Amino acid sequence: MTQHLPEHARNFKGKAQNIPESDVFFLPYQDKWIADRAIMKIMEKSRRIGISYGTSYELVREHSRKESNLDTWYSSRDEATARLNIADCTTFARALDRGAEDLGEQVIDANEHHSAFSLRFSNATNIHSVASNPDVFAGKGGNVVLDEMGLRRDPRAVFAIAAPSTDWGGSMKIISTHRGTHNYFNELIQGIMHKGNPKNFSHHRVTLQDALDQNFLWKIQTKLREEDPRMQMDEAEYFDYIRNRAPDTETFLQEYMCQPSDDNAAFLSYDLITACEYELAEPWEIPLHDILNPLYVGVDVGREHDLTVIWVYEKVGGVFFTRKVITMQGETFDAQEHELYQILALPGVRRCCIDNTGLGRQFAERAQKRFGPYKVEPVNFTGPVKEELAYPMRAAFEDHTIRIPQSEKIRADLRAIKKETTAAGNIRFTADRGKNGHSDRFWAAALGIHAGKRSGTIGAIHPARASKFTRAMQARRDRSFSI
Repeated sequence: MTQHLPEHARNFKGKAQNIPESDVFFLPYQDKWIADRAIMKIMEKSRRIGISYGTSYELVREHSRKESNLDTWYSSRDEATARLNIADCTTFARALDRGAEDLGEQVIDANEHHSAFSLRFSNATNIHSVASNPDVFAGKGGNVVLDEMGLRRDPRAVFAIAAPSTDWGGSMKIISTHRGTHNYFNELIQGIMHKGNPKNFSHHRVTLQDALDQNFLWKIQTKLREEDPRMQMDEAEYFDYIRNRAPDTETFLQEYMCQPSDDNAAFLSYDLITACEYELAEPWEIPLHDILNPLYVGVDVGREHDLTVIWVYEKVGGVFFTRKVITMQGETFDAQEHELYQILALPGVRRCCIDNTGLGRQFAERAQKRFGPYKVEPVNFTGPVKEELAYPMRAAFEDHTIRIPQSEKIRADLRAIKKETTAAGNIRFTADRGKNGHSDRFWAAALGIHAGKRSGTIGAIHPARASKFTRAMQARRDRSFSI
């Protein structure tokens, strides 16, 4: 039977079952997206299936035409992605043998301190790859690409400022995975599906399953080393591998199956969470012994099924900056205490609140005996106490007085908390227990906020430290929330 297979299939070492008849460069869903010439098109997609890569090719092909006369503004979620996008465009320009010049990083608005990574073509048009700030579109014209729009701090503002840039003949491409039902990206999709498509988008949707049906695993396996365990997976096994790797079902469905998480059911919406996340390049995790401002610690205790999480904040001017998150599962109590005691021994630690329920009782008692009742406070997780912890936590997100790292597992834990009202009218906070724990990161973070609220000490910005870390964080905060 092998003699009837095309050459590329006979030499293929992977176990993928969906193999194209010829050795194609782009997969069918990528080809469909690239070929779509609509003025406004939108893609809801699974993570990491090559849509941004295909878009880079589409842009280079368009800019290579003699009659092309418009610049393109390719907006990414952060600077690292902006660099990657322009690198992909440069690679395609060279492959197509087009006279394109990589201009590197260019200042495009000195007054507003905006810059872009730019690629110039022989017809004098440019592809500008810019980071997330929506103000960069003000006064600009041409084509617009909004990549990972749903992951922005304010997708509505990004769309509102970017859309007029296309008024003099440009086009708009929007690409994103979902990030909650209250997100403006989902609002656009709902308008297409249920409200007659008032903005006249050309709509594309590709889930992980759609991609696997269209040769995605074959494409991955052509790039992997032969010894990579994923080479031995077929499409069903790879789907299960991705699903089992996700922190929880909600995250998997949203990130890979185009099903936005229900913000109505969650205590914290995605908009609240993502607005308070550090940028990927920000140095949030720094040596605790170098920090001069007060440190506050929250500890949620587990052993086998649940996690033990130690969450450390630096408090500056009323803002809680996450500086360390330690997660342990299946560790002995001696190992857990070793990690915690190294932190509690720091002179900058003003207060630590520890879960005093179940396994945590002995843990909290021993820490308090060693470091004193002022520094260590046991907290019993009763219903009213959980309410006392949860609402200040949400208020910190609403007021933008907390900073947390970007992490799927942290985001999943924060999202997993649900507020329920019992038949007796009491408030109860619940979370499903899974391999990611039992929202242990949420409660550790909330205990740390509680520790900082209980103390009257407020941090000051110390000049020796502020020039490198704290001032940068404060400056970014001022820029982010002035929009």
